[in-house]
Amino acid sequence: MDKYTGKKLDGRYEIHELIGVGGMAMVYKAYDSIDDRVVAIKILKEEFARNDEFIRRFKNESKAIAVLSHPNIVKVFDVSFGDVIQYIVMEYIDGITLKEYIDQQDEITWKEAVFFTVQILQAMQHAHERGIVHRDVKPQNIMLLQDGTIKVTDFGIARFSNTETRTMTDKAIGSVHYIAPEQARGDLTDGKSDVYSIGVMLYEMLTGQLPFEADNAVSVAIMQLQSSPKPPRDIRSDIPAGLEEITLKAMQKEPAMRYQSAKEMLEDIDKFRQNPSIKFDYQYATDDDTHDYKAAVSDHRNVDSDIDFDDSFNEYQEAAEKRRSPAVNVVLGVVISFAMVAILFVVLAMFQSCESSKTDSIEIPNLVGMKFSEIENDSKYHFTWDVIHSYDESQAEGIVLKQEPNASSKKVKENAVITLTVNSKETLVNVPYVNGEPEETAIAKLKAKNLTPEVIYISDDNTAETIVRDTTPKAGSETSISEPVKLFVKKKITNTQVKVPDLSNMTKDQAAAAVTELGLTFDFDYNTEIDKTKDSVLGQSPMSGSVLQQGDTVKAYVAKGVDHTKKLTITTHLPANVNTAVDVKVTIDGILDDKVSGSMVPSEVHSLTIQTEGTTKSSVLVFINGIIYRQYDINFETEYIYPSIYTYNQPTDPMTEPSTQPSTEHSTGATQPSTSAETPTQDFNDNNDFIE
Repeated sequence: MDKYTGKKLDGRYEIHELIGVGGMAMVYKAYDSIDDRVVAIKILKEEFARNDEFIRRFKNESKAIAVLSHPNIVKVFDVSFGDVIQYIVMEYIDGITLKEYIDQQDEITWKEAVFFTVQILQAMQHAHERGIVHRDVKPQNIMLLQDGTIKVTDFGIARFSNTETRTMTDKAIGSVHYIAPEQARGDLTDGKSDVYSIGVMLYEMLTGQLPFEADNAVSVAIMQLQSSPKPPRDIRSDIPAGLEEITLKAMQKEPAMRYQSAKEMLEDIDKFRQNPSIKFDYQYATDDDTHDYKAAVSDHRNVDSDIDFDDSFNEYQEAAEKRRSPAVNVVLGVVISFAMVAILFVVLAMFQSCESSKTDSIEIPNLVGMKFSEIENDSKYHFTWDVIHSYDESQAEGIVLKQEPNASSKKVKENAVITLTVNSKETLVNVPYVNGEPEETAIAKLKAKNLTPEVIYISDDNTAETIVRDTTPKAGSETSISEPVKLFVKKKITNTQVKVPDLSNMTKDQAAAAVTELGLTFDFDYNTEIDKTKDSVLGQSPMSGSVLQQGDTVKAYVAKGVDHTKKLTITTHLPANVNTAVDVKVTIDGILDDKVSGSMVPSEVHSLTIQTEGTTKSSVLVFINGIIYRQYDINFETEYIYPSIYTYNQPTDPMTEPSTQPSTEHSTGATQPSTSAETPTQDFNDNNDFIE
C-alpha cells in the first residue's frame, strides 16, 4: 500500500485507492466527506515537490481547468498547494480512455468517430474561447463514459494564450504522434495546434492506425514536419469522401491551411452530418500554383527532405548488427539517438533560417514607459509579444517596465519575439507561510510581497491569542496581488461578539434562522453555475468560527439550481410525391403533439418543424396514415439525435393500405423498429431531414 491510501487530506478527503500514475502525479479515488461525493485527487509526486518547473505545470493545470465549465471537460472542485503536498480535486470519471477503447475495438465505425470528435471539438471550442490551449490532445487524455460521453482531461501543459506564447522546453512538447508541426519545431502554438491533434485522433479512429509511426520519437517528429499521411480512404474505402476531406484539412502542416478554430471544424462536420455524401473540394495554395485537393490526397508519397536519414542509417545498422556484441548495441543505440536528435535540430535550424531570410531585418524600438494596450493595437509594430507581469507601485498599471532585447541593441526579423514586462496587479506571487505568526508579523510579511491582508478574527481553542491559524489562499499557492489574502486570527470573544456558525449542509432558510438567532444580519447571493440542489448553501463569508459584533452581516452563497433542460428542433421533410391529403401524427414520448399533427397534403406542406425539450432522453415518432415514417431517438445530455428513416409508399389502389419501405442499412445506436421487416437507415439523414 502506498503512503496516501487510507489517509485523510485536510480532514476532508478520504483516499480509497490509487487509480492512475502519470509522469508527474498520482491519481487517487477518494471520498469528499463534506460534499458527500466520490472525487479524483491528483497528487504531485514527492520527487517533483521541490522542482519549480513541475510545480509550475501542476499549477497550470489547476488554473486552466478552474476557468472552464463544460460537460465535456473534467471539473475541478478544489486545489491545494501547501509546503508538503500539492493536489487537485477533480470530478471522478468512471470510464476508460479513448485510447483503450480504440485498442479494444476491432474497428470503429465512422459514425462513432464523428460522435466522439464532435464532443472533443465542443470541449476545445469552450477552452479556446477562454484563452486556454491544451497542447496535449491525445486519446490517452480523453475519458469515455459508458453512455458515450467524452471528458477531456490532463491540462498539465496547457497555457493561457495571453501569457505564454511558445513551447520552450521538451517537457511541454506533448505526445509526438499527435503534436502539430509548429509544436514540434518550438514555434508559436494556439488553438489551431489543438485542431491538428484532433485531426490525428480522427484519422486514427477512422483508419485504425496512426498517420505517422516509426521506431523512435525523433523519426516521428521528422515525419510530422515533412511527410504527408496516407489518405484514409486508401486504408478503408467505406470512409465518406467528405469526412476524409475534413480529416486532412485539420491535419494540414501549415496552420493557415487548417481549420482556424474548433468551431470552424464543427461547422463542416455539421454539414457532413446533414449530408454524408457532401464533398468540399478544398484547394490549397502552394508557392508555385494552386493544386486541387483531390490531387493532394491521392499523392501517397512522403514529402521528405533531400537528406534521407532512415534509409542510409538502416543499411549501416543491418550490416553492423551482424558483427557487434550486445554491449556495443546498447552504446551504439545511445550514440545513434543523440545523433538523430542533433540532425533533427540542424534540419529545424535550416527551416527557420530559410524562413527568416525571407524578411528584412528591422530595428527594435524603445517601448519602456509606453502602455502595452497601445503597443499591441498599433499596426506599425510587426513583432510577437511575450508578456510577463510584474508590479511596481510607483508606476501606472499597464506600463511597460522593461523589454528584452533592449531598444536598438540589434536588428531582428519581422514577427520576432519581444519580451515585455508589464506593470500589473494581476502579477502572481506565492502566499508566504504565516501560520503560527503574530498578527502584526503576518501582515508585514504579506505587505512585503505587495499582498493586501484582510484580517478575520475567529474563536479557536487550539490557537493562542492574536496568532494566525490559517490563510486563504493557502500558504505556497499563487495569487494575484489584486486579490486580498484572508488572515484568520484567534481573538477572545467579548460580551457583544458572537462566533459565526457553520452554514454548510443547510438550506437558505435554515442558514437565515441560525444567523439571526445569534443577533447577526443574514444576506445571500445566488450562484447559477454550480450544479447543486436549489437553495442549498455552497459557502459563506466570513467562514465559520469567525468573530463578529452583533449586528454584523453574514453572507451565504446559495445554489440557484441549474436548469438542465435543452431545446432541440427537428425539421422533417414530408414525401414530395404524395399529392393527396394524409393523416400526419407526431408523438413525443407517446404524447400527441397537436401543434404539428393533422390532415395535410405532403407535396404542399413540404416539411414539419418539431420542437422538443428535455433533460435526459426522448423519442419522437412521425406517422403517416398510421404507418411510421420517422423515428428520432434523442439524447439531450449529448444533444445527439439518432434518426431512423423509412420511405412512405403511396398506394395506387384506393383499397390498398399504404406501407413503409425500409432501406437495408442499419444505424449504429438507432433503436430497432417494432416490426422486424422495417429496418432503419443510417444515423445521418439521407432524405435531407434537418436537425438542430
